[in-house]
Amino acid sequence: MLRIGILGCGRIGQVHASSIQQISRAKLIAVADASVSAAEAGAQRFGVEVRSVADILTASDIDAVVIATSTATHFDMIHAASASRKAIFCEKPIDLSSERVRICIDEIERSGVPFMTAFNQRFDPHFAALRERVVNGEIGNVETVCITSRDPAPPPVSYIEGSGGLFRDMMIHDLDMARFVLGEEPAQVFAVGSNLVDPSIGAAGDVDTAAVILTTPNGRVCQITNSRRSTYGYDKRLEVHGSKGMLRVSNVLENLVESAGNAGFERARAQPFFLERFGAAYLAEMMHFVDAVTSGSKPTPDAQDGLRAQMIADAATTSWREGRPIPIED
Repeated sequence: MLRIGILGCGRIGQVHASSIQQISRAKLIAVADASVSAAEAGAQRFGVEVRSVADILTASDIDAVVIATSTATHFDMIHAASASRKAIFCEKPIDLSSERVRICIDEIERSGVPFMTAFNQRFDPHFAALRERVVNGEIGNVETVCITSRDPAPPPVSYIEGSGGLFRDMMIHDLDMARFVLGEEPAQVFAVGSNLVDPSIGAAGDVDTAAVILTTPNGRVCQITNSRRSTYGYDKRLEVHGSKGMLRVSNVLENLVESAGNAGFERARAQPFFLERFGAAYLAEMMHFVDAVTSGSKPTPDAQDGLRAQMIADAATTSWREGRPIPIED
């Protein structure tokens, strides 16, 4: 039985708490949050104790922590959990600075604690099935990858200001997915971005509409498009083209009912947001973490995966600002 404490009782912390309580080999012991009311609400919802962050990080009755707090707090919490020899499940990004991520990796390797970066989309059953078929050679050598991500509406500007920007916040999932299916590390990125959705996002120094082209040493190409607006629901699609064919994951719709009449064919909207679209993925990633820690195997994606995605996001941000292709550091 893996005994777990949750650090952060916001939206994503509650998602992880719900997942833990569905896993027979795990037990949620306590929650903590900088907001007393949020911590108490989370504790009441999940029937557990409220403790301070420090108490959870040092508790003898807790084996692992889920870090679901704001990004700026991750660095210190990782070090504290590592010093207490607790397994760590950390929301992306590990930190907004690649150099600080490297410092975290050094600490994790020194202590030997299990560490998992929460790139939940790898665990989506549709994406995972596509990737397995790519790895098994069904479409031959991968040549191009196309990823589309569009949120129904932008987050508050207060969130944008501390997020690190679209490339490090929203697109980082797509950058990890590109690595997951390309079969080799991207070597160069070219990024463009605009403000077409909300002028206040531009005033905060970010973009709400963006695209990148990633290229690998062997010439494979990945195109990613992001938007903070989608009028038809959460738009999430993945296509991989290879020398023998193509594999595609289309949008998951609210239902599969299709009607036909004089106006033509009609289908349902895409699911409303990422929480609905990736509900199964959130549970699957937590199950993987629990299984890995309890069996003594290494969880994946790990801190190095978090660093690689962050480095590509950093390069994409620089490319957007400078208007030129940027090589991705080895």
